Amino acid sequence: MHSQAIFKHLGREENAHRWAYLFNEPFLEYEQCETAVTQWSASKDPLYFAVLSGPASDPSSEPVGIMSYLSIVPSHRRIEIGCIIFSEQLKQTRAATEAQYLLMKNAFENLGNFRLEWKANHLNKPSLAAAERLGYVYEGIFRKHMVIKGRRRDTAWFSITDEEWPFVKGGLEAWLSEDNFDANGKQRNGLKQCRESYKERDKS
Repeated sequence: MHSQAIFKHLGREENAHRWAYLFNEPFLEYEQCETAVTQWSASKDPLYFAVLSGPASDPSSEPVGIMSYLSIVPSHRRIEIGCIIFSEQLKQTRAATEAQYLLMKNAFENLGNFRLEWKANHLNKPSLAAAERLGYVYEGIFRKHMVIKGRRRDTAWFSITDEEWPFVKGGLEAWLSEDNFDANGKQRNGLKQCRESYKERDKS
């Protein structure tokens, strides 16, 4: 990971609000970012990924978001996607959804997991909405689950199982397809609609 680019897009006071529900404190100074990125690069669980602004082959591409696998339990074939932070440039874009899709697909099809988890502070409404939009199934609240930054956290749990993945995958691929976007890049159908349409086609 490139700490300078991460600090550029996710650091300083103007981005402090993006870290409200994450384990890390905001990167108000570059040294904080550099230290964290060094730790992330050595970590295996969580296992961090940078989301780039363009193709990896483009030398001008730089990290504009961070995601990770965590709670990695190969013996039970279970894994979580989390520690997600997207810059303003990446937030609510087609690229952001594609990044989620790629990690989800890898978790099931390459790593062979039975269960993919998503956990969020129950007050983090954008994260709860993102989980449902992506096709995760809400499972309930773990009350007083953690203490994060001195505050008690009740955690909302979501999951996708390997049986559900084909339908979730089909919806994501339909939503990401070129013909789902007009000349201005506006979606024609929402992700939930794409997922439901895929299910109906699969039944017929």
